This record gives sequence, structure tokens and C-alpha cells, in this order.
Amino acid sequence: MKIDFTGKTVLITGASRGIGRETAIKFADCGARIVIHYNHNANEALKTHSLLHHDNHIIQRADLSDISQIDSFCEKIIRKTGKIDILVNNAGIYKECNMLESNFTDWQKHVDDILKVNLFAPAHLMHFFGKHMAKKGGGKIINVSSRGAFRGEPLAPAYGSSKAALNQLSQSLACLLAPSHVFVYVVAPGFVETDMSKNALKGEKGMEIKKQSPLNRIAKPEEVAHAILLLASDNTDFMTGAILDVNGASYLRS
Repeated sequence: MKIDFTGKTVLITGASRGIGRETAIKFADCGARIVIHYNHNANEALKTHSLLHHDNHIIQRADLSDISQIDSFCEKIIRKTGKIDILVNNAGIYKECNMLESNFTDWQKHVDDILKVNLFAPAHLMHFFGKHMAKKGGGKIINVSSRGAFRGEPLAPAYGSSKAALNQLSQSLACLLAPSHVFVYVVAPGFVETDMSKNALKGEKGMEIKKQSPLNRIAKPEEVAHAILLLASDNTDFMTGAILDVNGASYLRS
């Protein structure tokens, strides 16, 4: 099946590395124009840009944990591109915090930090671009969640909760936006070979994590990117609201 995104403009948050970078590469290979979002690492964002086919892509910085920046970030993108056809909410953070060992101040900051990036930012971006897509006749939104939304994360409960809430938000908006031909999907990976997971994958702990899958490995970023492109492609409208697991059968739900 040939996937063609010629004429489409795709905003990918957290596109400077990992899943975001691989997703940008794959979309560009299929003809799309990419908006590369980053926060801290301009050099990595430039590297992503250098890896993309064609030269019509743009880079736009924003700290998505700062809600006050989101509206101006969105407005700048529309001024520069004229439209967004596909939004990929990929940016996210993972931090651990043992509730039993933390004081209330540290716990509160931990929860706030996670929710700002993993839940509130995607929610606000979907509000802006979902309305934008509805006005122009349609579009697609793909949110990157996690298997942690389903299986529980005892040492990272805020992370698991943020992803579970993102799943529900995605499905709620899938129902709301479908009549406007805006379709919303979720990709829920397990562990992926990214900077965010490298510390967890060291030594014996990493070996045990790989053994959770019968493939005895974790996902590569390009495998998650492939799932994102599949959902963003044509003829998936009736899949709106779907949550697609990409975890190598490391966690199965029915």
C-alpha cells in the first residue's frame, strides 16, 4: 500500500529526537511538509530538518509545559504554513516518584510537571488545531500514549495517569469531531529505543524489560512511526477513536 501525503502539512511535537524524528522522516518521505517542534535542543531539531526530503519544512520552538506559550505557538504555525492537516502529539516526559518516599511538595511538583506536558499540552493543541481542522473541512490527530495507561505504573503513577487521561480525551474528541471529518487516534507503545528510556534499559533491568515481549526486544522508533503514518493515511476514518498497541505483545488487553 502506497501512502501519499503530498500537499499535507504535519505538525509533530517533540520532533527533534526519537519517535518524533522518525515520524517526521517517514511523513517527509511520503511528500508531507513538516513542522518540527522542539523545546530545548535546537541542534537536534536542525538535525531532524537535515534528514527530511525537500526543503519546505519549518522548525518552531515552544515550551509546552508553559500554557501561556501554546496559543502564540499555534498562531505562529498557522501564519507560516496556512494550515495543519495532521497533528501528532508526540512530546512527553517520563519521571518516577515513589509516593511513599516523597514529601507533599515534591509529589505535587512531580504530578504537575508530568500533567502539563503529557496531558494539558496535547489537550490545548487539540483545542486549537481541532477547531482549525473542522473549519477547513477535516484533518487527523494522532496522540502518542503508552501501555502504562493500561497496566499501571507504581513508580510513575503520574505518567500512567496522564496517558490514561490522554486516551480518554482522545476518544471523547473522536466522538465530538467525527461529524466535522476530524479523526482522532492513539498509538500506545511499550518501551521504545529512545533517550527517554535508555536509563531504564541498562543492565539486568533492561534485559528483563526486553523479555516482556516474546520478540525479546523493545520497539524501534521507526516501528512506532509506521503505526502513526498508518492511522494518518487515507481510508482509516472509521477507525477514529481507536487505540493501537505497539508493544510487541508485552502487554495484551481485550
